Amino acid sequence: MSGVNNKQEEATSKDYYFDSYAHFGIEMLKDKVRTLSYRKAIYQNEHLFKDKVVLDVGCGTGILSMFAAKAGARLVIGVDMSDIIDQAKIIVKDNHMDNKIILLKGKMEDIVLPVDKVDIIISEWMGYFLLYESMLDTVLIARDRYLKKDGLIFPDKATMYLAAIEDGEYKDEKINFWDNVYEFNMSHIKEIALREPLVDVVEAKALVTKPVILKKIDIYTVKKEELSFTVPFKLVSLRDDYIHAFISWFDIEFTACHKSIHFSTSPFAQYTHWKQTVFYLRDTLTINNGETVEGELSCSPNEKNPRDLNIKINYTFNGECMKSKGNLDYKMC
Repeated sequence: MSGVNNKQEEATSKDYYFDSYAHFGIEMLKDKVRTLSYRKAIYQNEHLFKDKVVLDVGCGTGILSMFAAKAGARLVIGVDMSDIIDQAKIIVKDNHMDNKIILLKGKMEDIVLPVDKVDIIISEWMGYFLLYESMLDTVLIARDRYLKKDGLIFPDKATMYLAAIEDGEYKDEKINFWDNVYEFNMSHIKEIALREPLVDVVEAKALVTKPVILKKIDIYTVKKEELSFTVPFKLVSLRDDYIHAFISWFDIEFTACHKSIHFSTSPFAQYTHWKQTVFYLRDTLTINNGETVEGELSCSPNEKNPRDLNIKINYTFNGECMKSKGNLDYKMC
C-alpha cells in the first residue's frame, strides 16, 4: 500500500495530463467528422502513402497509423506518451498490422526513431480553441527533426475564427446566478467563472456579427514562438441585438491531398467534440445593425503549464445606444 501512495505522491500534472488524454483519445474516436476526415484524406491519396515511411505523432489508439498502413505505407511509426499506446499495440496486433506498424511509448523529444527521416507526418494535434492542450509543439519537434525536405504533413493548415453572440439566457444561468444564491452574495465565484472560457455548442442563429479570421497556421513553416500572438479584430453586427460573449472556432485543411479536404468546428458545421469556445463579457453590449466592435486578442501558453493558455481580449464599442470598453483576462486550464 505504501508503494502505491508513494507513486501517487510522485505523480505530476503532466502525468495526469497524459493519463487523462488516454480516456479523451477514446472519446475522440467517436467524433465522426474528425475521424472520417482523416480517413478520407489518407485513403483517397494512396498514391502519396504507397511504400512511404509515416510518423504518427500522438498516435493514441493507433487509428491513424492503421489508416496509413492500409493505404500502403511501408512502415508506420506511432509515438505517444499516454498509456493508451499499450492498448494500441494490442489493437494493431489484432488487426494483423504489427508487421507494418511500430508503436513507441515516450515523449517525441526523447524518442529515437528507427529511421533517420520520414516521408509523411500525420497527427491529430488540435485542442479546444485549437491550441489548448494541443500537441502542435510536439508536431513541430517531429517536423524539424525527422521530416524529409519534401515531406508531407497531414493536416497542414489551421484557421482560427472569432465572432460575437447573443447568449443572455445561458449567461444568466452560468454567470449571473452567482450574484444572488439563495439570497447570499457569491459574486466572488462569478469573477472566477468569467475568467474561464466555456467549451460548448453554440447555435448558428446566436451569432450577431460576421466571423473574422483570427489566426492562420501553416504547419510546414510555423515556429513555436509564433503560437504566442496578439491580433486585432473588427466585428460587424448583422442586426440589432445584444452581445454577451465572443466565440471562437477553427477549420482544418489537408492541402497535400490530390483534392483538398477540410473540416470545420464552426456553429454552421456538423458537431465535433471540439464544439466552440465561448468568452463571456462583463457588460452586455446593445448593438445596432452595421455597428462594429473593435479590439485585439492575445494568446500565449501559461508559464507553469505550457499546455494551458492565457487569453486576453481588449475591446472598444462606440454604438448609438451605448459605449463600452473591456480588458478581459481568461485562463484555459
